[in-house]
Amino acid sequence: MFKSSLIRFDDNIDESTLNAATEKLNNNEDVDGILVQLPLPKQIDEEKIISLINPDKDVDGFHPTSIGKMVQGLPTFIPATPYGILLMLEHYNIETSGKHAVVIGLSNIVGRPISILLGMNSYTGNCTVTVCNSRTKNLKEICLQADIIVAALGKPGFLKEYMIKQDAMIFDVGITRVSDATKQQGYVLKGDVDFENVAQKCSYITPVPGGVGPMTIAGLLMNTYKAYQWKIEN
Repeated sequence: MFKSSLIRFDDNIDESTLNAATEKLNNNEDVDGILVQLPLPKQIDEEKIISLINPDKDVDGFHPTSIGKMVQGLPTFIPATPYGILLMLEHYNIETSGKHAVVIGLSNIVGRPISILLGMNSYTGNCTVTVCNSRTKNLKEICLQADIIVAALGKPGFLKEYMIKQDAMIFDVGITRVSDATKQQGYVLKGDVDFENVAQKCSYITPVPGGVGPMTIAGLLMNTYKAYQWKIEN
């Protein structure tokens, strides 16, 4: 059974207070995993806070130690969203070896780590990986070559039907609130993919919401369980 605690702070929190709270969790033997929700207020140095987390409790997989081990193929915590994508590939027994994967987005949270993971010598890897962004020249032509596309750039509806080849696999990581006066809450959630049109052409596609998001949570829970296992083994 997993137990979780939510610690909330005001937007005007100072860095020293957040540092102290993080150190307290680092030193708490009953805590196996620490997750700092990003983005943080402007007065907080995100890199400093992430680096302050005990690497043995870094269940989000953002600590430089975790990223370094991941690049080297060593046992570590994989960033939760890329981990969720790998779990889907594994669950559906999707063959990735030799496939061309295009990752659109350069973030340290999704784009960069998933590009590395898809290119590794592993069951869900061995892809030829091209990393792009919204300014990449000839992006349409590059995407048309892709067997797998991971869209993670934060631009709703960016990836269109004419940008993908028949039976491509699409993982939509984007989630943006788009104003919609017809909805009670005043908005709808949109991914980076023009889902209605792209879905008719691809072999696999993740919806927004309900696709990569829940699998990110699954990745986080898997990392937390690993942290507990590693603690009792050592």
